[in-house]
Amino acid sequence: MLKDKVALITGASRGIGKAIAMEFAANGANIAIIYAGNTDAANDTISEIEAKGVKAKAYQCDVSSFDNTKEIINQIIADFGQVDILVNNAGITKDGLMLSMSEQNFDAVINTNLKGAFNMIRHLYSHMMKRRSGRIINITSVAGIMGNAGQTNYASAKAGMIGLTKSVAKELAARNITCNAIAPGFIDTDMTAKLSEKVLDAAKAAIPMKRMGKPEEIAKAAVFLASDNAAYITGEVLKIDGGLCM
Repeated sequence: MLKDKVALITGASRGIGKAIAMEFAANGANIAIIYAGNTDAANDTISEIEAKGVKAKAYQCDVSSFDNTKEIINQIIADFGQVDILVNNAGITKDGLMLSMSEQNFDAVINTNLKGAFNMIRHLYSHMMKRRSGRIINITSVAGIMGNAGQTNYASAKAGMIGLTKSVAKELAARNITCNAIAPGFIDTDMTAKLSEKVLDAAKAAIPMKRMGKPEEIAKAAVFLASDNAAYITGEVLKIDGGLCM
């Protein structure tokens, strides 16, 4: 479905990003992954991707840095020749009630989760326009739709990604470039594994399907949005949350 396409995925050394990278590779795409700091995890992911018979390479990058992302994207285009698909998945959490949240923790989450997506799109914008082709997929969250107590920074960033998605979709639609968002609910990843059993039980109780999602369920939706089958879909926010946010 994605044979010979080049996919660039941020935050792809583990969790949802890794699942997306693996699913894209299984569908024939060559993969460039961006990771923040865990080189061992990134190299392990690259080995798993290469085992599927596609080209893969990892790049360490601070997505919150305008200059760093520009440099890395230029290197990826030089190495792979093109970028057909961009998945903005990199994200961090620094939770806390608004009353006690520091400016530093607010800025850090906004800079990585929202500005990071802006940086990546900004530096690939001209490349995709010249090729008159491209798929941009932003991984937001139901927190950006519903809000979430103790996550004003995270929810703000994820809500911002939805506005970013819709604006970019309108700008690039005439060039055959789509921009969509996926809004996961509670997904079984390292991030949710840090939550207490009490919190997880409460979360499952609130989900109509009574279970957490799997990273692979996000990945399969991403493959669809990246494929020609989704050529007439843009500016959409696809919730994958077991019915949590209706």
